[in-house]
Amino acid sequence: MQATYDLAAPSAPSLQFNVMQEIFRLLAPYQAGGKAITPQTVISSGTTVDSLTIMDVIMELEDRFDVSIPMNVSAGIDTIDQLAETVVRLAARR
Repeated sequence: MQATYDLAAPSAPSLQFNVMQEIFRLLAPYQAGGKAITPQTVISSGTTVDSLTIMDVIMELEDRFDVSIPMNVSAGIDTIDQLAETVVRLAARR
């Protein structure tokens, strides 16, 4: 199953676009019931990931985008969009 959310690629991809694409790539194997993964997908209920997998995804994003997401911040992230916004916000502080 390949289908995730298709974003229209901007002429010069933004960091937000790159982060979102990476999240979609990492979560694609965990699509729930053939539903497309969208920015509004609630990670814990809209995918088949468990808490360990979520932590692996966060660590992958931290490595890929050279950020560190504190545990107390990651605990408050529910949707894919919130996760992407957090990575972008932290990357902007570098």
